[in-house]
Amino acid sequence: MTLPQSTHRVLLVEDDIRLANLIVDYLKTHDMHVEVERRGDTVLTRLISYKPDIILLDIMLPGLDGFSLCEKLADYFSGPILLMSALGTNEDQIKGLELGADDYVVKPVEPALLVARIHNLLRRQALPNKPESHCLNFGKLSIDPHTQTIRLGDTQVDLTNHEFELLWLLASQAGQVLSRQYIYQYLLNIDFDGKDRKIDVRTSRLRKKLGDSIETPFRIKTVWGQGYLFAPEAWNG
Repeated sequence: MTLPQSTHRVLLVEDDIRLANLIVDYLKTHDMHVEVERRGDTVLTRLISYKPDIILLDIMLPGLDGFSLCEKLADYFSGPILLMSALGTNEDQIKGLELGADDYVVKPVEPALLVARIHNLLRRQALPNKPESHCLNFGKLSIDPHTQTIRLGDTQVDLTNHEFELLWLLASQAGQVLSRQYIYQYLLNIDFDGKDRKIDVRTSRLRKKLGDSIETPFRIKTVWGQGYLFAPEAWNG
């Protein structure tokens, strides 16, 4: 089936049939085409045939739970992932974001709010935040924007698309403190509300992968009360 170009493709991974039908009916009224997958272990196969723009992902699924699936999707899907779950603790939400989700809503969620979250994620995905054409080099660290290849010494570092976007933003303005408000506007197209931890979580993942200290980071520094700073001199050792 050929869809109009303006129609967004949504893959809803939800085993609650009644809830899935309600979401499908509501999203259809907002110019979205939705397909439903009810098992976590069949999602990767569905990606090949459907090619969604966004994935709405439940956590408690048969076959493969949403947390495990979210981690696997980083290698197969470059679009946004919105986790939806009745698991609403801070620990659950942080875990989901650390595993690669772009947003997390706690069920039950108001349909209008769900649509607003989806539109926000799709707007962010469409932003032309493409890196400059030249490579960046800092001591043992090299960043190639063409292939999104990161090398630290002789080791290639695998980053998700979102982690690469953050690294490139920080590194392209090395030595400058970038406020959370600036980062949120540039990468997420939203204002920083003082509570959201998406960028903090993404920064933490970057530090782990790039050999930075979690307790006393010296490569991607936290400047308290201001934001983050990429230290260009910290990549020589």
